[in-house]
Amino acid sequence: MALKIRKQVYIEPHQDVILKQFARERGVTEAEIIRQAIDQHVRVLRFPRRDLTAWEKERAFIQHLIRQGAVSGRRTWRREDLHER
Repeated sequence: MALKIRKQVYIEPHQDVILKQFARERGVTEAEIIRQAIDQHVRVLRFPRRDLTAWEKERAFIQHLIRQGAVSGRRTWRREDLHER
């Protein structure tokens, strides 16, 4: 068994009901449910959901260029113009 540190925490009555139910359903201790909850919470904080707004705008721009089709003759844009977007 790995070294564990004893902690005393206070929870709300409804949390106690949930904790007991989860532990019973999963066949583990209430302490194990708390440890798992801490681990899960840390994973969420460490790897937050990414905001895909920038990618969606870029994708829409690329799709717009594709819909325009090939440009006859010379290109109508400059490399510097793309970097200024």
